[in-house]
Amino acid sequence: MEFVEYIKTPKVDKVTLHRPYTMPVEGTLCVTGHHLILSSRMDSEKRKDDEKEELWMLHIAVDSLEKKFVGPIGYLTLYCKNFLVIQLDIPNVEECLNVASSIEQLSSLGSLTMTYPFFYRSTFERMEDGWVAFQPESELTRLKSEDWRLSYVNKNYDISDTYPRAVVVPKTVDDDTLRAAAAFRSGGRFPILSYLHKGHGTAILRSSQPMTGANSKRCREDERLLNAALGVGRRGYVIDTRSNANATAAKSKGGGFEIESHYPQWRRVHKPLEKYTTLQDSLAKLIDACKDSSNTTKWLSRLSASGWLGHVKELLNVACLVAQCVDKDSYSILIHGSDGFDVTPQVTSLAQIILDPDCRTIRGLEALIEREWIQGGHPFASRCAHGVFYTGKAKHVGPVFLLFLDCVWQLHQQFSCSFEFNEDFLYMIFEHSYSSQFGTFLCNNESERERVKLSQNTTSLWTYMNRPAILQKYLNPLFKTNQGVIWPAVAPQSLCLWESTYLRWDIDPAPRSAVWGAVLDIMQEDKEARLKVNELRRELAELQKEAMQKGLIGE
Repeated sequence: MEFVEYIKTPKVDKVTLHRPYTMPVEGTLCVTGHHLILSSRMDSEKRKDDEKEELWMLHIAVDSLEKKFVGPIGYLTLYCKNFLVIQLDIPNVEECLNVASSIEQLSSLGSLTMTYPFFYRSTFERMEDGWVAFQPESELTRLKSEDWRLSYVNKNYDISDTYPRAVVVPKTVDDDTLRAAAAFRSGGRFPILSYLHKGHGTAILRSSQPMTGANSKRCREDERLLNAALGVGRRGYVIDTRSNANATAAKSKGGGFEIESHYPQWRRVHKPLEKYTTLQDSLAKLIDACKDSSNTTKWLSRLSASGWLGHVKELLNVACLVAQCVDKDSYSILIHGSDGFDVTPQVTSLAQIILDPDCRTIRGLEALIEREWIQGGHPFASRCAHGVFYTGKAKHVGPVFLLFLDCVWQLHQQFSCSFEFNEDFLYMIFEHSYSSQFGTFLCNNESERERVKLSQNTTSLWTYMNRPAILQKYLNPLFKTNQGVIWPAVAPQSLCLWESTYLRWDIDPAPRSAVWGAVLDIMQEDKEARLKVNELRRELAELQKEAMQKGLIGE
């Protein structure tokens, strides 16, 4: 079906746009195959000074809409996945209905290849290809260890359709052992390496649950694989992100957990974290509280009732436990829940940010997201298909990745000088994970991406990001390299609401912008003062040298 069949009214004049903390703008509304565009009637000179007078929104960014009619005027309210709410006043009811119908259909196209990333053609100069910037081969060289190797046992995705083609495994384990271990793990997700501690050589591994079943089956190859990851004479912990009751109940459905008599070098610990469905309900309550300005007296109680900061606290707690075991106690860790592609990457990623200063740089965080989330098989297409405003049935939706970004922001707040990027960088990644002109967060796994030839047909977000002119906007002016481990406080009073995301459109951004403007001015003045000091020191040294040559002063 062609786009034109969805667009009954391609252009409407005299439409008024209402946005938070912006004056209403009247202009011409255009509906294209992928965008909703409003161009104001301002003259060109004024428009240069205020680019916000234009609206340029992807249909896929719209989560839901409401229609209201008063006399001949239609009021169209758009609820976006990034929590923005805007209103369009359309002077004709029929045109309003047509525009609403077009947005509803074009925001939920059935075919992936009809979405905008497959039509977007970049005009900027490419410094590098983001699709090949973080390949497993280059990540392996960072390990600098002879005890691990890259296996292509899954190169055809027949072992696990949610794992990447290449994974890092112990060097002493052959591919036949990996195949047998994969058959024993849910979805074929056998234990693979996420992180190797540079000092102790201890590892963070990830997998899915073992399929022990009601009869407590065992798999010698799986046991051999895990013991090989430990090394001789070492011990490790299995951190199961389900409760003991849920892990036990999974046995009746063919799942289960590692039985300690079969894995004597490993001790199992249950640290339950909530699934994506619970997170979706929690985020919906949080955003509902943020959008309700009618009752500010109950704001704190509604924030607490949403449970969102509780999820942040629990996730940080588990990540800190993993980091402590690896760094202070020299234990290796295996992390899994049921499937191993939701809560598992949350924990493995946060633990690495706590432990590894490289993950606190822009490029390091990009590599981490690529490795643990995108290549690791987190189902972005399912989890980020809709936001909290969606009114239909969304069975597999949940803000798993957003919760991870929130926890990174909490670390950033507590260690603001230890991160190369600013909080706008985190928000930008959040926005692109839900709607984007780039293909980075499309599909659910690497296998699906290869089937639609994503790297050939779309542009990577990292290709756009990793250019000096763009990176400049996301640099943290307070950054000072910190090679140490960062240990965050996780008590409730130490955690904050990520206002610039959840309240981004509900509080005036001017004060925050003014503060950061002042910070940047101070940083610039400090830089100039330091340069002047160095220049004066050089002049003083030259004058002293000249005075000694003339005998005016002694050495």
